Amino acid sequence: MKFKNRGLVMMLIIATIGFWSCAENEDSQNSTKPKARGAIGEIILAIDSTKWEGPVGQTLREIFQEDVSGLIRDESMFDIRKVDPRGMTRILKMATNIVYVTTFDDKKSASQNINALFTKEAKEKASNDPSLYILRNADEFAVGQEVVYLFGNNEEQLIQNLKDNKSKIQNLFQVRERGRLQRALLNRKNSSAKVAGENLGLSINVPASYQIVKSENNFLWLRQPTPRSDRPDISLFFYETDYVSEEQTFPQEILQLREKITKQHIFGDPSNRNSYLVTERVYPIPVFSNFKINDNFAVEIRGGWKTNNLSMGGSFLAYLIVDDKNGKLYYMEGFVYYPNEAHREPVREIETILLATEILQEQEVSS
Repeated sequence: MKFKNRGLVMMLIIATIGFWSCAENEDSQNSTKPKARGAIGEIILAIDSTKWEGPVGQTLREIFQEDVSGLIRDESMFDIRKVDPRGMTRILKMATNIVYVTTFDDKKSASQNINALFTKEAKEKASNDPSLYILRNADEFAVGQEVVYLFGNNEEQLIQNLKDNKSKIQNLFQVRERGRLQRALLNRKNSSAKVAGENLGLSINVPASYQIVKSENNFLWLRQPTPRSDRPDISLFFYETDYVSEEQTFPQEILQLREKITKQHIFGDPSNRNSYLVTERVYPIPVFSNFKINDNFAVEIRGGWKTNNLSMGGSFLAYLIVDDKNGKLYYMEGFVYYPNEAHREPVREIETILLATEILQEQEVSS
């Protein structure tokens, strides 16, 4: 990637100013490049070792290795594989997510390896505008790839820009990984679950591997069976009720609604009515965030669950959605049971499926 002409220099500026609206270019049909590959949540980080061990590296770790909220044990947001820029082999360049990090004042050979990719004019543009710090380049070495360049005139400027844009950088990769996962998960969908969801006024899209456990007029429970110990046990449930007051969106009211639903419908042991699910209130403490889902106000809830008889437990992710137009309130949740194993990716799967759920319009329900 050489910035050899004015058009590419301007791409640096335009991409930096409006990079959240950049669309991915995955025209695999006309490309002779190989297909990008890599595990979900994995990022190749090319950076000088001294930088990685210093303040820049610390800031990058705070961005990419921040703990995921609401999990029952500490797990970082992404898996970082740190690589010397001079050691970026052809295989490494085929990774799905690559991040190059440099400052233009760094004379060490590893950083100079990255700096050589920028023209003198591009560096002058960055020098005159210290707010420029990022360039995105889709499909640079492989199809379906995201390559991000994080740069600054010096470490102080780079660190400040990284801190100021921490959530945006995290969101960039979160959205990308969710998109990758959605394409894989929803390649084959469960048609029975979709029909059952329509009874609640929802368009529910789940992989074919999920099965219906229980379906009633205002409640649906789906589960992915786990015949092997190396697969997480994931359940999803959906609930519909009337929306009558803004108080229904308050955290305490949401938790009361959750436990009203689980006490009636969901048990760790179906033969033991005392094994219904409850919310862990101590660790992790439930985390609430206001959200927008398809223009509807929503609240995201992340936290831990356990059975009332303390026989089981795990992590969960949920969304409370207000359909103000039709006076409806929807609660949808996914929870994972996977003892002694990581929960980050099962929760990412839950997030991907739930955010693919849509509220049906009246004509769609009636048809």
